[in-house]
Amino acid sequence: MEVTRISIGISLVFVVLVSVLWSILNWIWFKPKRLEKCLRNQGYKGNSYRLLHGDTKDRASMTMEARSQPPLPLMSNDILPRVVPFFIHTLNTYGRRCFVWNGPVPLVTIAEPELIREVLMKIHEFQKPVTNPLLKKVASGLVMLEGQMWANRRKLLTPAFHMDKLKYMIPALWESSNCMVKEWEEMVSEKGSLEIEVWSHLHILSADLISRAAFGSSYEEGKRIFELLTEQIQIAVPVFNSVYIPGWRFVPTKANRRIVELDREIRTLLKGVIEKRKQAIKAGEKPKDDLLGILLESNFVGIGHGNKKQLQHRIELTIEEVINESKLFYLAGQGTTSTLLVWTLIMLARHQNWQARAREEVLNTFGNRNPDFQGLNHLKIVNMILQEVLRLYPPVLELNRTVNKDIRVGDVFLPAGVLVNLPILLIQQDEKLWGDDAKEFKPERFSEGISKATKGNMSFFSFGWGPRICIGSNFAMIEAKMTLALILQRFSFELSPSYAHAPSAIGALKPQFDAPIIFNKL
Repeated sequence: MEVTRISIGISLVFVVLVSVLWSILNWIWFKPKRLEKCLRNQGYKGNSYRLLHGDTKDRASMTMEARSQPPLPLMSNDILPRVVPFFIHTLNTYGRRCFVWNGPVPLVTIAEPELIREVLMKIHEFQKPVTNPLLKKVASGLVMLEGQMWANRRKLLTPAFHMDKLKYMIPALWESSNCMVKEWEEMVSEKGSLEIEVWSHLHILSADLISRAAFGSSYEEGKRIFELLTEQIQIAVPVFNSVYIPGWRFVPTKANRRIVELDREIRTLLKGVIEKRKQAIKAGEKPKDDLLGILLESNFVGIGHGNKKQLQHRIELTIEEVINESKLFYLAGQGTTSTLLVWTLIMLARHQNWQARAREEVLNTFGNRNPDFQGLNHLKIVNMILQEVLRLYPPVLELNRTVNKDIRVGDVFLPAGVLVNLPILLIQQDEKLWGDDAKEFKPERFSEGISKATKGNMSFFSFGWGPRICIGSNFAMIEAKMTLALILQRFSFELSPSYAHAPSAIGALKPQFDAPIIFNKL
């Protein structure tokens, strides 16, 4: 009997070991090779799979090499070879029907507008990839949800970004932008002309804008949160760009420990802000028209009780979920606003004719008055400029989606397990879609709206598209218009001779060597 039990135990151990070994071999070899064969049979081309790392080492080395190259010509917008060199190398080698290896997972490029439209519409079939669970420590909330949970959360958050809500945020946006512009005025006033490195100022401005819009607080109050988020992103980017080994997040490496520590500290700070606001609401204070007010309003509803209203708790969002959404808004909004504004100032400094036209429109609309919501919405030339900047310098260069089950898109069969790459910048600078001047700065192409400019093609999606289009896109545009209007009212500006045109895509698309601009007081 004892011998039988020992034999059974040994057999179970053997079965478990064989199962684990098979899972590992399937993950690092058999499944990648099966997916590779399927893609090649359909005419897709790419490098042969290399054990575990795939193309990640080549991608990292080519990115670092590109960043070490001399800056681009000052007037060039042909930035793809510098910001995504490995992707362009793959395209040039294999054509548009290509794939690259994201570790043991093939990343398939979908570059046909009609297929991109289909992928972005089929949100249940093509979902957000989470290749590294540590990503949830950096970004969670709406952007990471799927299915009914995503639908419910989107419905809850959408009112916060309606145009009728945004107009109530105008005073807060003006206050943030005006503080920065006033500081520039004081810096310039003594000499009448001064070089200012705008990237650092815009980074602080966007933090202040988001703080006020999200929590009604100023940048100084939210400063520590932004410092922690910035550090977290700097640590996380190299981790996310490397091959993730299942379970590796539990290994107490220096990077893993710090990401978790930062997440804990950020959540503690946000929880303090949220608890303070909750207590105010319970005490009878009306919820504010900011993001936190909208989130907390979903948790409390007034019910009649005689002549007195009481607040009743509803199970809508937990405090943890409110923290996730708040952190996501900080993260996404800060990067989008600062990058859109910095490239807009660089483009207008390069193209003085468009700067003059934008200033004339702003002065005709507002004079020296503070910009108002209605006027900002009627700035046609400024809107054209911002759209052209988004086309040439989108904050995010590509969208990735994961395929969880076999699916056909157009004539392409995508097996479960592959990732899909929708190359935003490639499409938005495609000469076949935009004409021979696709890489030139020509805001007039948007004079009759996006639909006319794209000729109905899916060729402009800087904020995404379809049901999952960026919920904060209107907010980002209003922010940018407010800041740009205040700058144009008070300054003319040109690029400094020290400016080096070197876009970099480590995180958001930003200038590698900052953005020194010479401002002249009007």
